[in-house]
Amino acid sequence: MNVKEYQEFILEKLEHLHLFSRPMMGGYLFYYNNLLFGGIYENNNFLIKLTKGNESYDLPLEAPYASGKLMYYIEPDFDSDFVTQLILDTCSDLKPIKK
Repeated sequence: MNVKEYQEFILEKLEHLHLFSRPMMGGYLFYYNNLLFGGIYENNNFLIKLTKGNESYDLPLEAPYASGKLMYYIEPDFDSDFVTQLILDTCSDLKPIKK
């Protein structure tokens, strides 16, 4: 699955959250309620920010690019209920992007 198809797959699987995405440097950034929580980065990996609100999740960590901060790696066959809760916990610590 190419990056655009993967982005569409994620948005469809999590459509109840009304996420939106923006293309960025060959990948996509994902937003919930105007909060940037993760994206698809190098190697077509879906990653979600590591925050205080989600630090108890036991998920593999991966950097989005060589010098990037570690983020949670989300398997392509993820459980949508689990990832929904992860996104909500993540976003509880994030500040809205400036327009």
